[in-house]
Amino acid sequence: MKNTKFSHLIDEVQDEVISWRRYLHEYPELSFQEEKTSQFIYETLQSCGNLEISRPTKTSVMARLIGARRGKVLAIRADIDALPIQEENSLPFSSKNAGVMHACGHDGHTAILLGTAKILSSLQDQIKGEVRFLFQHGEELAPGGAQEMVREGVMDGVDMVIGTHLWSPLETGQIGVASGPVMASPDTFSITITGRGGHAGLPHQTVDAIVIGAQVVSNLQHIVSRNMDPLDSVVLSITKFASGSAMNIIPDSVEMGGTVRIFSTEHRIIIRELMERIIKGITEAHGASYLLTYNDGVDPVINDEKVSRVIEETVLELWGTQALTQMKPNMGGEDFSAFLKKAPGTFFFTGSGNSGLATDYPHHHPRFNIDESALSDGMNMFVHATFKLLDY
Repeated sequence: MKNTKFSHLIDEVQDEVISWRRYLHEYPELSFQEEKTSQFIYETLQSCGNLEISRPTKTSVMARLIGARRGKVLAIRADIDALPIQEENSLPFSSKNAGVMHACGHDGHTAILLGTAKILSSLQDQIKGEVRFLFQHGEELAPGGAQEMVREGVMDGVDMVIGTHLWSPLETGQIGVASGPVMASPDTFSITITGRGGHAGLPHQTVDAIVIGAQVVSNLQHIVSRNMDPLDSVVLSITKFASGSAMNIIPDSVEMGGTVRIFSTEHRIIIRELMERIIKGITEAHGASYLLTYNDGVDPVINDEKVSRVIEETVLELWGTQALTQMKPNMGGEDFSAFLKKAPGTFFFTGSGNSGLATDYPHHHPRFNIDESALSDGMNMFVHATFKLLDY
């Protein structure tokens, strides 16, 4: 590490941060139900000192650190909710809540930001401006808790916002940064096709919803392959197809659903219109009817170029070029975008994958875990980037 200005402070809190992460992992709570989690965060922040702590919503927490001198306002966000997954790890701190698990690293995000708040609160006299620590509920459940916090004013007056995601596909010690599009908008849709059921041995007397539905599935794939620019990142996936109750009955209807992943709101409008046109054409041609419901997901995460440059500079000053990974956009969704609509910022990735520790399982897997040494990497990034951004 090249810059060790605050590293001794991070070393001093590392064991405590690990213990916080393990406690949170042991007692996970689902989206919008994070009552004990948010209370733990609130009480932990109270022990730090120099913080103005509030509860913007029932299960979220915000802490404000007002520096010794006037300046810019930086917000740092961590998500705090868990997933409806039964954990398969055999850890001393495995989930004690049946069917609920921190399978995406939010326990680590929370611990990192708590550690950052503790360190920065002790450096209040060195801070020019204000730091807001946002502990966000409900990231995993659309439409997400970020927009609720924004409506409650947590971003009012904020000049910049940053956040990180512990990332198992990235090796521990690597920090992934991207400028521009980084995470997609996860839209969802459902389609019901209604025909006329009947005897499977007399198909000419029916309007076969399954056959029509199969054509719809096939033709929807043409939207990406034949209607979108090959250089644009777009995904349209059918993930559900349900119909029928017996081998000798052609059913009345088919229900299907799926997801569209995009980086442009203009593409969202185009894709919705193309889906409508394709489904309408096929069903009308066969004498069937349809119902299409398209649900906009959270907006795509688009990183600010200037803030991303500061994050990259922070990585280089801390660990050198070998630690910096230029991230490609990925098609996962993140409601961090709600904060970015209020202020420029960057969402970066902190590597936590370590095959030797079996922490390279994919996110949302029942054996997901993190390399806890990545917690200090996250704190190093937040603490050092705070001073760089407030002085920018």
